[in-house]
Amino acid sequence: MAEKNNDKEQKYTKYEKARILGARALQLSMGAPFLIKLSKEELEKLKYNTLEIAKMEYDAGVLPMAVERPTPSDKQEQEESEEKNE
Repeated sequence: MAEKNNDKEQKYTKYEKARILGARALQLSMGAPFLIKLSKEELEKLKYNTLEIAKMEYDAGVLPMAVERPTPSDKQEQEESEEKNE
């Protein structure tokens, strides 16, 4: 089994990547501007598929989206702040 050494694929889980791509594809379908330059020929080749365009933007590393993951320390800090309020 080959190991993947691509940092980008290890940075996000498959679920996070799906969420990012879906959100960006929705933005594109609602008229958001492309973040990469695509020629008319490239767009016609992709058949103006917003998900494929979002994948190209993701692979280029230009998507301005971040993923916040909960950590045990955050959970503990939230619990402490709730105790102080009581």
